[in-house]
Amino acid sequence: MSTPSVQVETRGAVALVMLNRPESANTLNLEMAMDLLAAALACARDASVRAVVLTGAGRNFCFGGDLRAMASRETGADDYIRELTTYLHSAIAHFTRMDAPVIAAVNGTAAGAGVGLMAMADLAVCAANSKFNLAYTAAGLTPDGGTSFLLPRIVGARRAMELLILNRTLLASEALSWGLVNEVVAEDQLLARALAIAEQLAQGASGAYGATKRLLAHSLGAFESQMILESETIARHAVGGEGAEGIAAFLAKRKPQFPGKSPR
Repeated sequence: MSTPSVQVETRGAVALVMLNRPESANTLNLEMAMDLLAAALACARDASVRAVVLTGAGRNFCFGGDLRAMASRETGADDYIRELTTYLHSAIAHFTRMDAPVIAAVNGTAAGAGVGLMAMADLAVCAANSKFNLAYTAAGLTPDGGTSFLLPRIVGARRAMELLILNRTLLASEALSWGLVNEVVAEDQLLARALAIAEQLAQGASGAYGATKRLLAHSLGAFESQMILESETIARHAVGGEGAEGIAAFLAKRKPQFPGKSPR
């Protein structure tokens, strides 16, 4: 199954899922969110797929949500974001709970929901030049993509808050030391290494892997419920004063001037 914005290529028992909007740094618009869900469902339903590698076409993994697409909505921007995140979060839930292990191969920058796509993977490998930045609050927005749930569990509450409200950029070596990724490799070896891990896992006990994934997901708590809360919160903030100013400032490449009170 391949679509213009998400390419799926099967290599034996491994499915390579590639975000395919390189001209936009693989930012997530409604089409890509829908296509990503279709890719997740295709991988989950195909018994011959025993491992998945998720990566981005071009120089970057994913810059998060497409703020230009959000800003172009004269009305109903909050409904647009609710719809987009519904598809995105459903895709993440399916990747998280399918039998096949998911390996994120992070090339270049992962920002916003791109960090969520990396964090939801069972294992993550990044290139030595990779960078990670949450970026939500810098644009007057709130987390989505499961980041408010996953990050505290991966790096701890204090470090998660640092990433989410200070918008600190993590380099690859820091991401490794914080436990955000499992390995750092040379840029030209990234995809080969991720595929090698996937091929190793594809030879293993797929049913046991899937059961283990679901046990861990259950032990962490109500992931899907948290993503619903994320969807509602980011939708409200996107049409509030801070969100409108933050998105406009980001697109104009200027520093935002946030107004006083924000929506809760």
